[in-house]
Amino acid sequence: MNHEERMLAGLPYKAWLDGLAEKQIDTKMKIYAYNLLPPNETAQIEKSIRNILGKAGVNINVLAPFRCDYGTNIEIGDNFFANYNCIIIDVGRVTIGDNVMFGPNVSLYTAGHPLHPESRNSGYEYGIGISIKNNVWIGGNTVINPGITIGENTVIGSGSVVTKDMPANVIAAGNPCRVIRSVTDEDRHFFHKNKKFDVSDY
Repeated sequence: MNHEERMLAGLPYKAWLDGLAEKQIDTKMKIYAYNLLPPNETAQIEKSIRNILGKAGVNINVLAPFRCDYGTNIEIGDNFFANYNCIIIDVGRVTIGDNVMFGPNVSLYTAGHPLHPESRNSGYEYGIGISIKNNVWIGGNTVINPGITIGENTVIGSGSVVTKDMPANVIAAGNPCRVIRSVTDEDRHFFHKNKKFDVSDY
């Protein structure tokens, strides 16, 4: 098993061996070009982001600047939106479902390092995948740590640090992130806190 295979298997690996450093440079060059594209060049923006990501569905919108390690380890469903300054450290696989929205400065970290300094100084690190299910909204300045799954229809409040799995159909927030309450049918009629929709097509 080479070090890329070890990385994707969630085993300790060294990030500069077996072509991994070269792959990162290749991705950094693609990201550099992507982040410099004029905002009105929509066709080239879409082509470029698809050239970075491993897999992407229809109607995806990732606002520059965007950062990731490899890109090929990121799989995104349909109707995805990421606001400015999205960071995805994809040394582990990142799977994002349909109809997912990220606020500004959302960071997904699959990477980690050993706790003991001698082990950490050996150069070994690891990656554990992140899974975000359908219809999830992640508020701005949220950090999602390695190995996390966020259930479908869940909302993560801004500024959260997600250190454990979050169930489906809840509102969760905080550092560490914790469940506040369930999403209910009544929530459908409100667009913000106690403010009701004044339109009928929601």
